[in-house]
Amino acid sequence: MLNIGGLNEGVVIDHIKAGGAMKIYEYLNLEKQDCSVAIIKNAKSSKMGKKDIIKIEGPITLDLDILGVLDPNLTLDIIKAGKIVEKRNPNLPVQVTGIIRCKNPRCITSVEQELSHRFRLASKEKGLYRCIYCEQAYKR
Repeated sequence: MLNIGGLNEGVVIDHIKAGGAMKIYEYLNLEKQDCSVAIIKNAKSSKMGKKDIIKIEGPITLDLDILGVLDPNLTLDIIKAGKIVEKRNPNLPVQVTGIIRCKNPRCITSVEQELSHRFRLASKEKGLYRCIYCEQAYKR
């Protein structure tokens, strides 16, 4: 059985859809952060069958709510002094830039490659975002 020690201070990103941990790792640029990171892939889960987990040691200055766009079911456990002080699902941000890409071939982002892909939240209940340039829908 794999055993990874607990954290004294940091964040545990739990209930990540199996295979999704590396996308989150890359988006958060954790390879450039000066902290210890443990990625557990395909861990057994009674609720999900299989899941991924990311443990990040140390103080985190990143906006983790943006992760709700990448995986709506994940949970964030904030650890301080070896105890979970906060457990929550990420809130959906009103606007996201550079996370999701517009798939409309007529969108200006398809022609102007230097333009960043920007979406605004159209429906929080449905998790629906729309491209700010062409209104193309993106559903999580």
